[in-house]
Amino acid sequence: MNEINTKLALTSWFFHPYHQEPVKVAADSSERQLQIRPATPADLNSVAQIIAESFHSQNGMWGWAFPLLRLGIYEDLKHRMASSAPHHVCLVAVDTTSGAANDLVGTVELGVRFSDSWTQTGRSFPYLSNLAVRPQYRRHGVASGLLTSCEKVSQEWGFQDLYLHVLENNHQARQLYFKLGYQIHKVESNWNTFIARHSRQILLHKYLRTNSIS
Repeated sequence: MNEINTKLALTSWFFHPYHQEPVKVAADSSERQLQIRPATPADLNSVAQIIAESFHSQNGMWGWAFPLLRLGIYEDLKHRMASSAPHHVCLVAVDTTSGAANDLVGTVELGVRFSDSWTQTGRSFPYLSNLAVRPQYRRHGVASGLLTSCEKVSQEWGFQDLYLHVLENNHQARQLYFKLGYQIHKVESNWNTFIARHSRQILLHKYLRTNSIS
């Protein structure tokens, strides 16, 4: 894996999902610069590729299914972006160091869920999903920048809490979330955990203090 010998740092340019104003994630002038913005329909192919390669292997006996998985992700994203849901956004991180405008390196989705998922009623809360970063950009602040942008959007929507799921055996992701202030809300198990020996899912929660985001 190629490593980028830079460390990205956040600036304080606020993201507003309705006015399409970007948050910039940047290092100093000698390092890479990223821009975080809402995804557009033209980004869908790249976003689907980033998510697919982050969560599904292209090698081994299931490698043949990768194009189908990527297509399914693409269609799901297309449907969600075309919906009129007032609280949904797909953010992308773009490497703008060389002046390119569409070199996508990471993505995340933010929406609103309900305590009763079957009837879509009860307490509503912002829920983060599909956080994915290209391998060569990992561990350099891209994921942190996307997460921080989601926190700002959640507060813009009027919420003070943010939730997400992480697999119990995904130690690298758990370390990142804990570092950013997320705490375990609930450890979930189902029949797959015991029969197929799948890792348990952990629901994480972060309380968004007003002064926690500069």
